[in-house]
Amino acid sequence: MDMYLVESDEQIAACYPVMRELRPHVPEADFVARVRAQERAGYRLVCAAEASVPVAVAGFRIAENLAWGRFLYVDDLVALPANRSRGHGAALLAWLARFAVDHGCAQLHLDSGVQREDAHRFYKREGMALSSYHFSMPVGRAGES
Repeated sequence: MDMYLVESDEQIAACYPVMRELRPHVPEADFVARVRAQERAGYRLVCAAEASVPVAVAGFRIAENLAWGRFLYVDDLVALPANRSRGHGAALLAWLARFAVDHGCAQLHLDSGVQREDAHRFYKREGMALSSYHFSMPVGRAGES
């Protein structure tokens, strides 16, 4: 398995079949542009590949706030269904933890939908703790008055 930071438009596009498993609402035609837009706010993609084909992907960013200080936030972590339980997610999480330390972060955080019980078992197995609830509410769409 190879792991690398995704940089080119072609590499981003190659990650779409994996990311679609987690974010099916994002159209393929918009994927590269949306990743590039998020990069302006610090978003990065890291890919786990087999035979140069992405099989697991994580989207993340480094941020800082009063609650946690400097931290790495995982926006997306997903593997293709045929490649789950083969160590790719654990390898990505370990890579992210090392990246966080190397970039001065004291913590790694992520949110996970309440329905994703298999993912929750994985995160707990990998040493993560359920430390808070995340609340949200719709307030309109971007660009609407």
